[in-house]
Amino acid sequence: MITTLVVLYAAKKRKTVQFQDFDKSVLLKMFPLPLLYVGNHITGLASTKKLSLPMFTVLRKFTILMTMILEIYILRKTFPKRLVYSVVAIIFGAMVAASSDLAFDVESYTFILLNDAFTAASGVYTKKKLGIEGLGKYGVLFYNSLIIVIPTLLASAFTGDLHKAVTFEDWVKATFICCFLMSCFMGFVLMYSIVLCSHYNSALTTTVVGAIKNVAVAFIGIFVGGDYLFSWTNFLGLSICMSGGLVYSYLTFNNETSGKNTEGTQELKIHIAEDLKEKYSAS
Repeated sequence: MITTLVVLYAAKKRKTVQFQDFDKSVLLKMFPLPLLYVGNHITGLASTKKLSLPMFTVLRKFTILMTMILEIYILRKTFPKRLVYSVVAIIFGAMVAASSDLAFDVESYTFILLNDAFTAASGVYTKKKLGIEGLGKYGVLFYNSLIIVIPTLLASAFTGDLHKAVTFEDWVKATFICCFLMSCFMGFVLMYSIVLCSHYNSALTTTVVGAIKNVAVAFIGIFVGGDYLFSWTNFLGLSICMSGGLVYSYLTFNNETSGKNTEGTQELKIHIAEDLKEKYSAS
């Protein structure tokens, strides 16, 4: 969060980026995005701590369904049946994969489903806030971090996490400090990439593309990590998830390309009609 504030504030001072100055209206414009952001991180850390990485990525697929539902009710969007079917395939694959999980834990599954809900709500509201005048993608990033950084710091101090971080023994090692700072900067790059993807696409597309990446992580987790309990049912479920995600991506970007070609054809027809009109008028 601090890295985001420093980078964007410096860019604003150099007039590289633009977003409105802080006033009371910013709090109303941003609400409830900062709360969803914190809830997303807390439940995400809690769930991944108790679940194996492959099962974590599989159960995260329910974020897609929740995002679609929220976009329908909050953003008033409609989706073609083919896209809905591809989402259903992803969810079905997740259910098949999860059915073979021998390490079932009620607390872990509760946290992961809460994390799905927070992630879906955060993605949809990010898309909604991007359309607010004065904010834009840079304003959303900057004020989201600004509003929540102090409460998060106080919460970490209250839970004792801040003390553990301050007394961490590797702070004297240059290698650790370098890696830590790189991690902070890449965290900013990750958040900017997510917001940028939501800016140019729908919240659902951002979620599905992330899900495809997560399935790849799940496949890697089969061979790396040591906490994956292999079964053919789980492997089949992961494969269905990946197939559904790839179909969704193909349909989405194919539709966008077709839409652009149609718009270009219409513009060409308009220009031709205007040229002919001017020609006959001159005659």
